[in-house]
Amino acid sequence: MSTSKMEGPIGPNEAIKVTKIESFVLKNSWVFVKISTDAGIAGWGEMLKDDAKACAAGAEEVSSYLVGQDPRRVAHHWQAIHRGAFYRGGPIKTAIISGIDQALWDIAGKCYGVPVYKLLGGPTRDKVRVYGHVSEDTGINAMKVGPQSSRQAFKYIENALFVDEVVERFAALREQHGYGVDIAIDFHGAVQPPTALLLVKALEPYKPWFYEEIVQALNIDVMAEIAAKTHVPIATGERIFTKWGFREILEKRAATILQPDICYAGGISELRIIAGMGEAYYSPIAPHNPQGPCSLAASLQIAACVPNFLAQERGDNEYEDLLATPLSPVKNGFRPIPTQPGLGIEIDEEKLASQVGEPNAYMPRFDPDDGSVVDW
Repeated sequence: MSTSKMEGPIGPNEAIKVTKIESFVLKNSWVFVKISTDAGIAGWGEMLKDDAKACAAGAEEVSSYLVGQDPRRVAHHWQAIHRGAFYRGGPIKTAIISGIDQALWDIAGKCYGVPVYKLLGGPTRDKVRVYGHVSEDTGINAMKVGPQSSRQAFKYIENALFVDEVVERFAALREQHGYGVDIAIDFHGAVQPPTALLLVKALEPYKPWFYEEIVQALNIDVMAEIAAKTHVPIATGERIFTKWGFREILEKRAATILQPDICYAGGISELRIIAGMGEAYYSPIAPHNPQGPCSLAASLQIAACVPNFLAQERGDNEYEDLLATPLSPVKNGFRPIPTQPGLGIEIDEEKLASQVGEPNAYMPRFDPDDGSVVDW
């Protein structure tokens, strides 16, 4: 059952107003926001999956401002929601803007009968490279793994046995797939800087595609120090929000590949700006995506319209369990650019309702040796 009761594109001078904002928390912690209008056009977006209930409640709080407004003033509303708050930024507030921004762009595209990327300058490419599960069926030839070993990296300085085990397993993966497959390795910010540097140097002979989140992004100088000591590209961004967060990374050359999350960094509007900033530093973007169909569809809109796009994470999921019509399948490692209006998808609300529920529990991790807290 499709959610949008759109009767066709409406003219730029025809009145349209937001009538309602709703949010939905799924059992897997994905958070969706739906914005309805008096024209029968509804827009959908996604938000940060951590702090799911806070994001859902925060999106509905924006109703006091947004209801009654013309949804097509997307840039104006982004500024109003961000700058209208005395305390700005932060993961939750920016996630709220991100989901609302996606939904407003979805409405705008549906109003004018075009996909969002056509409102942002038109396509810069014919199809979008994705990475995920390497497969002969889909043609995907790029993947990402963690530092594979018999245990997580718990210690500030891991011993040689741990480092050798990670390298041996990555080397085996490289031998299995050959150099025709791009293999990135994601440290997930869970490796302490001294160990990260050991791994960075030890893995170099096996030509990783890139190193992701080599350390926590809270200290950009530390990331920049490690980046300067390897020729393998550094990627980061899934825990960085807004243009202001990415500015320091670019200026200090802490990473080459930017990975903003469209559900966290500021939505479509902000990713377009972040991509432009990256272009000035010859840095591509590879949007982070551990979420659902709105996240992927919105990321594909950005991939379609920016020149410095590298690859889309988890672009190999059709999300049949949530969409009225699945996304076009991946072929030869690429996903076709969506051609339907707005984000190019329609959420099936009956399917969505069956997955709404209590989100995943908050689960910190601990060092099994001494019980101290370790990075997730």
